[in-house]
Amino acid sequence: MKLLPFNDFNLKTPRILETLNDASRSLAELKGFANSIPNQHILINAITINEAKDSSAIENIVTTHDSIYKVLTESAFKDESAKEVVNYRSAIWRGYEIIKEKGFISTNVLVELQSIIEPNKTGVRKTPGTKLINSNTGEVIYTPPQEEKEIRDLLKNLEDYINDSKVEVDPLIKMALIHYQFESIHPFYDGNGRTGRILNVLYLVLNNLLDSPILYLSNYINKYKVQYYKLFTEFRENNNYEDWIIYILKGIAETSKSTIELIKQIQSEMASFKEEFIRKLPKIYSDELLDSLFYEVYTKINYIENRCNVTRQTAATYLNSLVKVGLLGYEKIGKESIYKNTRLIDLLSKF
Repeated sequence: MKLLPFNDFNLKTPRILETLNDASRSLAELKGFANSIPNQHILINAITINEAKDSSAIENIVTTHDSIYKVLTESAFKDESAKEVVNYRSAIWRGYEIIKEKGFISTNVLVELQSIIEPNKTGVRKTPGTKLINSNTGEVIYTPPQEEKEIRDLLKNLEDYINDSKVEVDPLIKMALIHYQFESIHPFYDGNGRTGRILNVLYLVLNNLLDSPILYLSNYINKYKVQYYKLFTEFRENNNYEDWIIYILKGIAETSKSTIELIKQIQSEMASFKEEFIRKLPKIYSDELLDSLFYEVYTKINYIENRCNVTRQTAATYLNSLVKVGLLGYEKIGKESIYKNTRLIDLLSKF
């Protein structure tokens, strides 16, 4: 396998630079727009749930928003696909914490994230035999590096490239090359695609192109999955790096624009919800309670008790009152009373 930084590539072709301009502008607009939101955790939670679902779907791990939220709120709820999606979201948050704390991305960080996604503690591949196979035809699509030493040497080269700020390549072009190289190394027995997609957004945060992990390409890759794998193969076999880079840059631009639209719709829904809340239940309204109802789409009495600093009885009164006036849904799961922000659920399921 070829080592980074791919110095023989012309990364400033007219087509690349034209697409880069749109991607950079769209991403900068997303960053600025997101920073105008008072409570970014509401936004991040909503977007990471959708990302976790979409990224897992690429690996044929299919579940529903409803099952994901039940796993988040009820430990006894059993749905292995939904649990894997929730693990993925946990890995995103852990990666974000590491970036903010340490300011770099290492092989050990990637190993830690993969262990959250696939909690099997196997780490970097040690035994040969891994192949990527077409599930429909049984054909071997790609055989990644097999020996542990080669895999670790390639990961060290990748780590150096990720954290080298002196490389005179635009960070978005670097991200496209990093994504290709990581997926080519395929360092783990399982969870490579999901780990690689988390690496994308962590790299954007690392380079201050985003302040929070809110841009993900999984939905875009799902829409254009055939093209993704075709271009990945063409890059490897024919050195067609230009079309690969353009594909990733277009994904950044398209996803930035759709994320801005999602943010606007979340803002609109919160404003509409607030207006109806104040009109129907003026005596119990507070900004803290409103934020809590949008922080996670499912909530429980103890969440409101802790976040709004009220007694359990008061929290229960608040939530039951909101159910009675039609602002929240209600469901009993096991012994737990679950209160659903059905409007937010419907909104997120459309993206």
